[in-house]
Amino acid sequence: MARRPVAVVAAVVLILEAGGIVLLNWILSIVVDRQQMSLAGLEPGAMTTGALVAGVLAALYLLVCAAVLLRTALRDRPPGLLARIALIACVVVHAVLGAFSVGMVGWPAFAALMVVLALLVLTLVAYEERPAAPDAAEPGDPAPAAPTSA
Repeated sequence: MARRPVAVVAAVVLILEAGGIVLLNWILSIVVDRQQMSLAGLEPGAMTTGALVAGVLAALYLLVCAAVLLRTALRDRPPGLLARIALIACVVVHAVLGAFSVGMVGWPAFAALMVVLALLVLTLVAYEERPAAPDAAEPGDPAPAAPTSA
């Protein structure tokens, strides 16, 4: 199955997206600083710092998700519970941002976010944990009782 390449591609896309988020927020902080913008009386310096911090935190989250995807691809095993929760939260964020981006940025941005969302969902579904078959006994389990005929 092609689950390893999909996980690697999703990780690379998230790494590129993290760089784009940092770059976008850096440019936003420069614009806010040069125009001395403020929101509800906030200092322009606080707005600049806030934009930078938000960009770095979002990028770090995307990099953590990319690391989870790379680890999943290298081990070829499903991610753990916390890693799966982080990836599901990343899927939800991309879905919400995709919905907002249609009105604010346009359809190309929506399409890009939906491609990332599809890669993440495909990875999560491909590495879905399947329960053990009922016939397969774990080592150390007692043997199942043989059915009796009446």
